[in-house]
Amino acid sequence: MTQDTLLLLAPLPKDLHDALAAEYTLVERADAAASQARIAVTTGMAGADAATMEALPALKLIASQGVGLDRIDLAAAARRGIAVCHTPDELTEDVADFAIGLMYAAARRIVEADRFVRSGRWSHERMGLGIGLSGKTLGVVGMGKIGRAVARRAAGLGMAVAWTGPNPKPELPWTFVPELTELAGAADVLVLVAPGGAATRHMVDAAVLAALGPRGILVNVARGSVVDEAALLAALEGRSIAGAGLDVFASEPDLDPRFLPLENVVLAPHYASLTAETRRGIIGRLLSDIGHFRAGRPFFNAAG
Repeated sequence: MTQDTLLLLAPLPKDLHDALAAEYTLVERADAAASQARIAVTTGMAGADAATMEALPALKLIASQGVGLDRIDLAAAARRGIAVCHTPDELTEDVADFAIGLMYAAARRIVEADRFVRSGRWSHERMGLGIGLSGKTLGVVGMGKIGRAVARRAAGLGMAVAWTGPNPKPELPWTFVPELTELAGAADVLVLVAPGGAATRHMVDAAVLAALGPRGILVNVARGSVVDEAALLAALEGRSIAGAGLDVFASEPDLDPRFLPLENVVLAPHYASLTAETRRGIIGRLLSDIGHFRAGRPFFNAAG
């Protein structure tokens, strides 16, 4: 089998770049060979739009690192006969773990406590009280694979679980709440794992945050676009919610500087899936799917 050229549509992490470079010739958009590439590699955050596909007439596969497909035009890919593979399973457990970690960090003020000790304040001050989680209610927004993994963990911790999404799933053991604002009102912790895109943009707005209330915690491991950041900053600054744990932001990595001085928010650099185990899984999945495409063997095609 002749070696394919892979077109890079976005900067890739070094480990993935090196693994692909060991097996393929990699080219950038500006290279003369780009227009002849059958396979392009992107990330969930960078995606691939219809104009990109139109400019690449030889393209037959888009391989994307990540779960999210909201920035890949799947309808355009299907029309042009372009397959799309991604990594929908490889990061589920680690992202769910991180969501639970952010919940504890925000409710129990773990990061704030670390700063408190390091600054020498412990010798002459006492920190304020945290929020206990046992017996509380966790609301999950988006009950896909990651949402279910978060729900299982929360139930194992002694929390009640309720959730919302586009459609009820009667087979699940947790309470379905049709309206997001109603779920926020019932929850002590609201965890966001919904997909990005126009349908979910700013779904967590001032009304949802008001319903979550002054003892409520917001955790976002979904997309920054899911939250109205102006409303969230107002809620954090005014203490109309207790706190937040955020792994994603409206503009990354240039987050709004008003987040930085706030003690009641834990900030992470889109880090939920970054473990050695997940990285191996993602790289293996992409190499496998690209190999299956080249050999004409079946693989999961998100474009249908």
